[in-house]
Amino acid sequence: MDKVRWGFLGAGSIANRLAEGLMQVDDAELLAVGSLTDDRRQALAERFGVPRQYATYEELVQNPDIDIVYVTTPHSLHKEHSILALEAGKPVLCEKPFTINVAEAAEVIAVARRRNLFLMEAMWTRYLPAPREIKRMVDDGMIGQLTMMVGDFGFRASHSTPSRMTDPALGGGALIEIGVYPVSFAAYLFGGSPVRIESLGHLADGIDQRSGVLLGYPGGGLAIGYSSIRDNTPQECLLFGSGGEIRVPIPWWLTDHFHLKVDGKDWRRVEAGLIGKGFAHEVMEVNRCLKAGLLESPDMTWSHTMGVMATLDTIRAQLGLRYPME
Repeated sequence: MDKVRWGFLGAGSIANRLAEGLMQVDDAELLAVGSLTDDRRQALAERFGVPRQYATYEELVQNPDIDIVYVTTPHSLHKEHSILALEAGKPVLCEKPFTINVAEAAEVIAVARRRNLFLMEAMWTRYLPAPREIKRMVDDGMIGQLTMMVGDFGFRASHSTPSRMTDPALGGGALIEIGVYPVSFAAYLFGGSPVRIESLGHLADGIDQRSGVLLGYPGGGLAIGYSSIRDNTPQECLLFGSGGEIRVPIPWWLTDHFHLKVDGKDWRRVEAGLIGKGFAHEVMEVNRCLKAGLLESPDMTWSHTMGVMATLDTIRAQLGLRYPME
């Protein structure tokens, strides 16, 4: 294929941000958008010059010209809409969190495997140059053995009006909305799932308002992560190794550089680069995988997604958080 033709299933704020990134990628075309909300669909289509609009998701996924469907509906609908697109023969990029729980994730992946179709979790920060370079340095032993990671993501969300983020029926709350960022990054850096999980949190109105987790990895590695939709947190990430340190500046999930200190040497700034606001890199990875005929991205494998979802399930069980649809 020359250009990869995208269809958006959903037209909310994150869809607009991915569309901005898509416009910066030469071999990507935003062909269609489907949404049950007329004003959102029309606004996105007008803003980005999308030629085709659909008032139902079923119509969108049946468009034969679409090469990839981006699922960007609320968390509680990710499984349903990913399977809808896959069963229609469409590869899928599904927004994070991939699903509500690991059982749902397994269902979606099973359909992709049966249909022999590409499927990837839209943890967009994973595809940025800085995290990839940090991972390379950690794997190459530039800071010795990775011993500890500390990362956070918190901000004061508006609670005056109902929203997806605060609605338990839609999978709201701090953990799977933004706490997934440090959990996923820890799994990426340590190369697998934790062998021990300890967590605490504050629950109110059917969701977790804030939570903190301690993840233990084989060999003694530790990851500390905390998230909140009630508090403004530093939004930085620190890595400690047996032979050095890495400090990722705020906001750590969107940066074009970081700082490296190898024991016995001075701190140095490492430039990694960044296109726009970062979403172009995710689009580029999807296009690359599709053109290479891959079913999953080597940077975001299905097993990695399953591991992260299993970790989130354990944390929620410890917090006593269960969603109405479970």
